[in-house]
Amino acid sequence: MSSKIFSNDWKWQIANRIASRAQLEEYINLTAGERAAFEGEIPLSFAVTPHYAGLIRKSEALRKTVIPTAAENRVGTGELADPLGEENHRATPHLIHTYPDKVLFLATTFCSTYCRYCTRSRMVGKPLAFDVSTFDETFRYIEEHTEIRDVLISGGDPLTMTDSVLEELLSRVRNIPHVRMVRIGSKVPVVLPQRITDELCSVLRKHRVWLSLHFIHADELSPETQSACRKLSDHGIGMVSQTVLLKGVNDDTPSLVNLFYGLLEINVKPYYLLQCDPVQGSEHFRTTVEKGIQLIQSLHGHICGLAVPQYVIDAPGGGGKVPILGKEQIRREGDDVVFLNYLGKEYRYPDPL
Repeated sequence: MSSKIFSNDWKWQIANRIASRAQLEEYINLTAGERAAFEGEIPLSFAVTPHYAGLIRKSEALRKTVIPTAAENRVGTGELADPLGEENHRATPHLIHTYPDKVLFLATTFCSTYCRYCTRSRMVGKPLAFDVSTFDETFRYIEEHTEIRDVLISGGDPLTMTDSVLEELLSRVRNIPHVRMVRIGSKVPVVLPQRITDELCSVLRKHRVWLSLHFIHADELSPETQSACRKLSDHGIGMVSQTVLLKGVNDDTPSLVNLFYGLLEINVKPYYLLQCDPVQGSEHFRTTVEKGIQLIQSLHGHICGLAVPQYVIDAPGGGGKVPILGKEQIRREGDDVVFLNYLGKEYRYPDPL
């Protein structure tokens, strides 16, 4: 195991990311299957910060979500490279416009750590030209479409960008009069908590940004992550969490209870429990929809209401997030679960028995 001296500087953490099998084996004893996965083609880049590598070394649940396996190369029933149909709603090179009043602003393809079930594995980690100088068309589009009130900045992970770049980006968005809500989607407080500095918090507070954070297990609630979230909260920054339901990782009631109570304790509101998107190579991560319904119903009345998120399916093809409350809302046709979105349009989620 590695005896390297760690640094709490976030730029050091990124510069010293673990991005190869040889580097990873300095931290973790890999199984034969894990070593073999690195030898073949893997559909998503591999990288993990030294901080998060320390967590996966102690947690079997987290390990499954970061280290490649051969299962990623098996394309299951109904799986797609772009399961949410984002490319069909791409309005500019950086903007996805699916909902009437909301847009998804893809500001970067870079993440400090790559989750193996990533919905955007088709693009994250790829060397695309994502920089502020190419954003002008996106700003013009938002300015011209006055129905847009909510801008979600994601990627990749926008919080891996520098303070000055974020300041410029957020200023441009906030100067558009009809934009009322600005959110950033990020896993940085979990995988790179050193990034949460007073200077970053000042930028986020100045532009009244909400953070939509990605947590999957209580093992992610390290002292550094708890401190980062409390710092954000102390600066008045609102935070909600999105948790992907993952087979063998968090698909049991005690795991979810521990996570959701742990989030409330650091002022993060559990917001979504997401059915895993049917991205290519994700079948080994996906539970059945029936299991998801059982789990969310097991929480109601048994834990604090604030700790209960919405269980949702992001309708494949671009139908948006659909809250699933019970079995009566869905019907089965062969290997698919069928349901209606907010417009009353029918969508299918691959859910082979």
